[in-house]
Amino acid sequence: MTRPDTRTRILDAAERLFAAEGIAATSLRRVIRAAGVNVAAIHYHFRSRENLLRAVLARRLAPLNAERLRRLDAVETDAGRGPLPLERVIEALVVPLFRLMREAGPGGAAFIRLMGRTLTESSGFLDRLVIEQFGDIIRRFTAAFRRALPALPPRAFYFRIHFLVGAMVYALLETRNLRILSGGACDPLDPDQVVAHLVPFLAAGLRAPIRARRRGGRR
Repeated sequence: MTRPDTRTRILDAAERLFAAEGIAATSLRRVIRAAGVNVAAIHYHFRSRENLLRAVLARRLAPLNAERLRRLDAVETDAGRGPLPLERVIEALVVPLFRLMREAGPGGAAFIRLMGRTLTESSGFLDRLVIEQFGDIIRRFTAAFRRALPALPPRAFYFRIHFLVGAMVYALLETRNLRILSGGACDPLDPDQVVAHLVPFLAAGLRAPIRARRRGGRR
């Protein structure tokens, strides 16, 4: 079996470590040891820890986001000028993401966890990186959800999109509790199981009626 080239070994090691130990907790020294390379190799290929993380994300995000947008384009084409079907918009967002767990092998599952960490760990660099890597997806899908939910007041709309992202991130990051809660009956790493339950759950939350506003409260 051919050994992966140096750049690929570094990316694979960094992906595993960033996902397992966290972005802030993973040093270049740890990546160097795990990849079996020297300091010069890291600096030759990536120059900095930030550029390494950017490359790790871009390697899988580019095809992932292209597939999401391809699916969303199909939804919009089928709908013409009318409202978009909510479940299909959700599927365009989540199906490619969770299928990556299966189709890309162990590296795909690690990348899924890394994406969750990227969205939950906080730093100025990560905030910029999220906009850089997810900006187009955020804009396109926010507009698509707006078309799918035209009657939802703006404040309720943005809260619910925020909760949708939160549910997705939790499903990506926290798999142990579901196994414990279900006694092993549910497999949180089976993308078909996850999508089959996540899509209707998210759709129901987005469509839920708005409770009557209390005096002095806001919607």
